[in-house]
Amino acid sequence: MRFYENFQNPENAILVSVDTGDFDAQVSIDELEELAKTAGAQVVAKVIQKRDKPDAAIYVGTGRLEEIRELGIANDADLLIFDAELSPSQQRNIEKYTDIRVVDRTTLILDIFAARAKSREGKLQVELAQLKYTLPRLSGKGIELSRLGGGIGTRGPGESKLESDRRHIRRRIDSLTQELKEVEKRRNDLRTRRVKDGVETVVIVGYTNAGKSTLMNQLTDAGVLAQDKLFATLDPTARALVLPSGRKVMLIDTVGLVRRLPHRLVEAFKSTLEEASMADVILNVCDASSVEFKEHLEVTERLLDDLGANGKPMISILNKCDLVDFSDDFSSIGKCVPISAKHGTGIDELLVAIEKALPQTRKRAVFLFPFDKVGLSSKIREDGVIFEEEYIESGLKIDAIIDISLLNELKDYIF
Repeated sequence: MRFYENFQNPENAILVSVDTGDFDAQVSIDELEELAKTAGAQVVAKVIQKRDKPDAAIYVGTGRLEEIRELGIANDADLLIFDAELSPSQQRNIEKYTDIRVVDRTTLILDIFAARAKSREGKLQVELAQLKYTLPRLSGKGIELSRLGGGIGTRGPGESKLESDRRHIRRRIDSLTQELKEVEKRRNDLRTRRVKDGVETVVIVGYTNAGKSTLMNQLTDAGVLAQDKLFATLDPTARALVLPSGRKVMLIDTVGLVRRLPHRLVEAFKSTLEEASMADVILNVCDASSVEFKEHLEVTERLLDDLGANGKPMISILNKCDLVDFSDDFSSIGKCVPISAKHGTGIDELLVAIEKALPQTRKRAVFLFPFDKVGLSSKIREDGVIFEEEYIESGLKIDAIIDISLLNELKDYIF
């Protein structure tokens, strides 16, 4: 497996989009440029064509495709990246006419995922998504498979698998699906165990490159890779977080999102993203310095709704507040917490907000146990958080946070 980061000469890429009015094509192609750079490409040109709908055979019009071919010759382009999911026939037709390798938005994101996945589950998910996407595109791969040296869109399963017959790929898909079921069963068992043990979870979600990993490191010293790149980290990370009251929760980081995230990728990482639907509190992180921060929050919220996480307590976090003039109006997004994960600004306020959003299953109280009942204090020590304890004339006095169920059991000893 060869990763693009090892290549000395980046591939020259031309980005292509059709503006049908269904979304902001300029914003989307700008994001595609960031994705291309993350994959290691050098963007030499961007082309947007206004059309009522994409051409069924070549996606763009014939005149624009000729223009793209000439742009490719003039800029020594190695790659055309289309800001959509192309059909197999569209991809073949464009490659045949331009003699330039073609990848689409889905292939590009899958390629980045293949480079970023480190855990066994992540690698399985990426390979399965790639093979399912590749299967209907096996015939006529021509340019893509004949060129030596790999490049964007060729990471993951590798060329040997892509050249295999359909039966071999279907067998591999079946095998990966079975392996993932076993991995997901273990993940579900862990979730069930957490619920049984009363472990409360707080999940970080949000747009890619919003600073989720930096926030995770700031809160827990997790040591997660934090870079100014899209999808810098892909695999989820879980760490214990102690809140100001002493209450302990499990903090879980998840894969970042982008607009128009291909459906097959949502499906591939559904088991990972489902951590949000099982969480007690969701932290929706966005980059407050982005002009599109409101849309980024909405993209995340829509996906969470699809996963069944609607109704969960959610805190909107405006990260990178050190880059923002807060005289701007942020009131339209409702309750939010401005922070700078990089500099630690607003972290104390965030911790308080998390504590308030958690279900009120624990409460702080002061108990006084007579000397003949001091043994009951062991129940508090087992799972409570003790702030102070001392022997006084009438018995043992303890200031602690405990579960409400235990509080009711010991209510006769509240001081």
